Amino acid sequence: MKRLLSRFDPLRLAALLLWALPILALLPLGALWLWESHGLRWWLLAMVGSSAIGYGLQYALRRRDRRLLADASTAPDPYWPPSADEAWAAVERVADEVKPEDNPLDDGDRIWLLGQKVLDAVARSYHPKADRPLLELTVPHMLLIIERASRDLRDSVVRNIPFSHRLTIGDLLRVQRWKESAERWFNVYRAGRLVISPANALLSELWGQVRDRGYGVAWAELHRWLLREYVRKVGYYAIALYSGRLPLSDATPAVVSEADLAQAAAAPLTEPLRIVVLGRASAGKSSLINALFGRLIAATDILPDTTTNLAPYQLTRDGLETALIFDTPGFDTPLLDEKALKRAALAADLILWVCPAHRPDRQVDRALLDTLRGWYATRSDRRPPPLLVVVTHIDQLRPSREWQPPYDLQNSTNPKAASIRAAVEAVAADLAVSAEAVIPVCLAEGRLYNVDDVLWAAILQRQDAADRVRFLRCLEERKRRENWALLGQQLGRAGRWLANLPARVGY
Repeated sequence: MKRLLSRFDPLRLAALLLWALPILALLPLGALWLWESHGLRWWLLAMVGSSAIGYGLQYALRRRDRRLLADASTAPDPYWPPSADEAWAAVERVADEVKPEDNPLDDGDRIWLLGQKVLDAVARSYHPKADRPLLELTVPHMLLIIERASRDLRDSVVRNIPFSHRLTIGDLLRVQRWKESAERWFNVYRAGRLVISPANALLSELWGQVRDRGYGVAWAELHRWLLREYVRKVGYYAIALYSGRLPLSDATPAVVSEADLAQAAAAPLTEPLRIVVLGRASAGKSSLINALFGRLIAATDILPDTTTNLAPYQLTRDGLETALIFDTPGFDTPLLDEKALKRAALAADLILWVCPAHRPDRQVDRALLDTLRGWYATRSDRRPPPLLVVVTHIDQLRPSREWQPPYDLQNSTNPKAASIRAAVEAVAADLAVSAEAVIPVCLAEGRLYNVDDVLWAAILQRQDAADRVRFLRCLEERKRRENWALLGQQLGRAGRWLANLPARVGY
């Protein structure tokens, strides 16, 4: 302390003390005046009230900041396959367990170990039997994870932390050193104030504790958010990688329906949605396609079934991207090959299941639908397509001669409406689907009902889910093409290197 004081000019120090003495004298003189005028009690009450209101505002601001940070946090990708759910749960567990005091931001080794822990948690979800699952990662993909996680974390810091684009690492280190020196001098000031005015010093200390606690919580919240966001970003890209959904190139997903697009005379600008219409013979599949188009597209006849193969038609309507809708033979006829049906079902982005209302024998429908569900269950890397059950021939329900649409199926005592509602509930129960996914329609000539409004609205409502299915389907094809392209490039370069090897060694 003596060495420190010896650095200052005594005259300058005396001048500074004389200048500060009148201001410092206000504290004890003001407390004495309040005591003599019996106003110290009211001043203390005002102090406590102001402190309580300030603390409340600070608490509200802290909750607001927490909501803002929560909204800025990384969430799982809705386009991920179901196999990613368990891996993301492991990432969230690591994020919940992370402690700011154990992971200072200026300790690169700790941050690297935290990222490695996240990668290991994700790798173990995808390779539970491997002794060291983290080693199942290729070097280019490891570098790709670090690159993209750092890029997104940079964007999050710039968007959510004020002045982060102006601060340097050196600024942070200098502030840290200044903070330690300032804390030492402030402790000297606090001790002197306690000697001069004990009551005022005590109240100031209490307020300072409340204020410092608030700032400390704010910094702790920001520190914790940064660590959790780092964990989620690394986990996000690790899941995208281990699930096979993070290609090395930035090319757009490939068009995988060239043959069907050519058959439907459609330009392959983007990969269309694939809508597959399934049902038994004479259920109304072709009539449904014609109704969706608004004109005759698919052949219909009085014969049991006129469709002999999976015929694609290009469907374009307001609110829907370009789609290919596939008419299929009745699955209760020998015209439909099971292998072709499986390929079509696994490549479908949306399924329209046509079921006649006047036929109660739905065991065949349920058996095939369960078979499809089994096929989808074996593909954890793909999402099952959304399913809409279209109930046809509702005009033939009792009373069969009555047909005066529209019918209110929720609040109606009309016998026809009651029969339609009962048919919808029966189909939903027999096929194990929700009643909201069952749409009653009439496709008879001159009696078209519930197609352009209710059915079309249900299709558009499921378009986002169908887009996710399409995305995974295209990404799988893109990954396969990328692997073959990279292998071809690597083999070509290796061949050229071997061809030039004799010249390099002097032969």
